[in-house]
Amino acid sequence: MTFTIILYTLAVVLVAVGIAGLVLPVVPAVPIVYAGLVLAAWAEHFQHVSTWTLVVLALMAVLAYIVDFLAGAVGTKQFGGTRRAVVGAVIGSIVGLFFGLIGIIVGPFAGAVIGELTGRRSLKDATRAGVGTSWGLVLGVAAKLAIVFAMVGIFVMVRFL
Repeated sequence: MTFTIILYTLAVVLVAVGIAGLVLPVVPAVPIVYAGLVLAAWAEHFQHVSTWTLVVLALMAVLAYIVDFLAGAVGTKQFGGTRRAVVGAVIGSIVGLFFGLIGIIVGPFAGAVIGELTGRRSLKDATRAGVGTSWGLVLGVAAKLAIVFAMVGIFVMVRFL
């Protein structure tokens, strides 16, 4: 009984940390949430949550990464950005982590702009690519958030209904 409570507690902590980490690019948020859900299923010896449910949740986790990656790339391309903007946005995201919330928001934009400027593009084009990259990243986070909440919703539905 005590071991089950420990597993459930750890599962809830993992899911909460994963959801909170969705906005930080260096935190593997979706796998953390998935690990929490698997741990919760294990705590009850997979009586309510089947292997098939866990496979579906795993596929949703993979989908979250694909959508997140594509959202950033599509946002950059839609606004005329190049590969340099994407690389700059990734570097800007990492550097931005050291500057708190403002860095997380401004870092990808600044990185994309600087990346485009290194390709000798105009400031107007570079700024446009930065805006596209930022919108893509925001939409990617929103999509990951929606998929993660759907994962948790499916788990809760299967477990309690």
